[in-house]
Amino acid sequence: MQHVTVPQDRIGVVIGAGGETMREIEERANVRLDIDSESGSVSIEERDDPVAAMVAPDVIKAIGRGFKPETALSILDHDLRTLDLIDLSEHTRNDNDLQRKKGRIIGENGRTRELMEELSGANVVVYGSTVGAVGQPEELEVVRRAVGMLLDGAPHGAVYSYLERMSNELDDDVSFNAPQ
Repeated sequence: MQHVTVPQDRIGVVIGAGGETMREIEERANVRLDIDSESGSVSIEERDDPVAAMVAPDVIKAIGRGFKPETALSILDHDLRTLDLIDLSEHTRNDNDLQRKKGRIIGENGRTRELMEELSGANVVVYGSTVGAVGQPEELEVVRRAVGMLLDGAPHGAVYSYLERMSNELDDDVSFNAPQ
């Protein structure tokens, strides 16, 4: 049995309307969930498929870190698709610094975060003191590097150039590896 703690304001999303999201996670990951809505604790009990059950905690964590249930459930659809969390508190001195760096990552009207998603191919969410990304390993590496650049104070233009360059490389890799 595994346990994941979900922030209080995200428990309802894990459960879903009438328990719909919870049932879908249980069915697709072949697990049984026991959710304590008071504490935010989610117990995950494996049923038949140990591999799917290993991924279930990441699905719950992804929802807890601000992803839509559909995005979190997509982790179950692809063998290499995973959740990556970057803890911003490790890169900040205090709350003001955290807010400033979150603002740099999100960008004006969310534009920087959106560009990160569009150009990397990963889904990206900024929630609390974390940046979460769901995607393939190479997509997650691009997001991790772009976030690192922003945290280190790189100009947004340099980060956008990096993202565009990597997007072209990822596109070239896909077309190169595509069946003829």
